[in-house]
Amino acid sequence: MNTTRENPLRRLAAIETLNFALTNRVPRVALTRLMGWYSGLRSPALTRLSLAAWRLFTDLDLDEAEPQRYESLQQVFTRRLRPGMRPVDPDPAVLASPCDAIVGACGRVAGGQLFQAKGSRYRLEELLPARAGLGAVDRPAEGSVYATLRLTSAMYHRFHAPHDLTVRRVHYVSGDAYNVNPAALARLPGLFCRNERAVLQATLARDGATIHLVPVAAILVASIRLHCLDVPLRLHHRGPHEWACEAPARKGDEMGWFEHGSTILVFAPPGYALAAGVRPGQRLRMGEALMRAPH
Repeated sequence: MNTTRENPLRRLAAIETLNFALTNRVPRVALTRLMGWYSGLRSPALTRLSLAAWRLFTDLDLDEAEPQRYESLQQVFTRRLRPGMRPVDPDPAVLASPCDAIVGACGRVAGGQLFQAKGSRYRLEELLPARAGLGAVDRPAEGSVYATLRLTSAMYHRFHAPHDLTVRRVHYVSGDAYNVNPAALARLPGLFCRNERAVLQATLARDGATIHLVPVAAILVASIRLHCLDVPLRLHHRGPHEWACEAPARKGDEMGWFEHGSTILVFAPPGYALAAGVRPGQRLRMGEALMRAPH
């Protein structure tokens, strides 16, 4: 028996099990609201202390951010970057990544299903349910290409338009606040279908195609801000759950932000394809090629 190889694997499995227990077998909604309160406290000294502790567990790097004196953790989470730090792919056939992220499951919708993680599927109609006003016509079609983009807590938290587009409709789906890290994705079937999320339907200026952006909240981060709405989407939001919009954005324009870190699912119509090299585990920066339009 190769104990040299087995022991690290056992340690990794134990760490993932502990991480899952600490972030999912807890009062998630209460902790999320507590974190929202704490991150909003305006105290430069408390913020510096919190950042020092945060850096012990993450690779937080603020060198790219606009210089400022942070008075709260919320200002760190929602920081802007200095101009030019995220060039956007100018190719008109490219849908750019809307955010900094690690690519998770990606591929095509098949049989009304898509992958959450290896060996774990969920149904599109559960992710985009009828109770939120989403009918079959509003959902991505069979054969649509999708990509799961996970934002870690240390990443830049704002998300941007992947192409010139107009947001036509926003749906809000209330839900839980499970962690969405790999340990949870491997253990909780249909996890994205359980958490709070928004669904942005937008039409592309280049060909009129409809794309969908689905920001999914998670533990400590159940607050999504969208520039096309004048209300924050939070766990205590009780309505409305559907808004008609007419909100144009140019490729690379900021569309909103998370207040900690989470996941965005991107859907494009059949005929579109993942850009070369896009695969699970890849790190993308906002503006880099995510999908390509058909020739």
